[in-house]
Amino acid sequence: MSTIDRTLQYLRESLSNYDDDKLSMSIYKKLKNKTYQNEREFVEDLDDKEMQYLNQILEREINYAENVQDDTRVQQLREVYELIF
Repeated sequence: MSTIDRTLQYLRESLSNYDDDKLSMSIYKKLKNKTYQNEREFVEDLDDKEMQYLNQILEREINYAENVQDDTRVQQLREVYELIF
């Protein structure tokens, strides 16, 4: 099993909540099957459609994490969110 950046682990876990969405599963498979050294490398591997999709998902997931006061999760997901822009 490959080593995955902690931030990307949080993202992969979040994407698993959207397993009924084709694009979500496509991004999830990238995270599962490829080895990324960091978040930036992952974001650079996304196309525009994937970035737009992640923008929506991350906003929702960050809001949820804030509501349940999971500060670590908020911080980790924001790292990816900020790289998209």
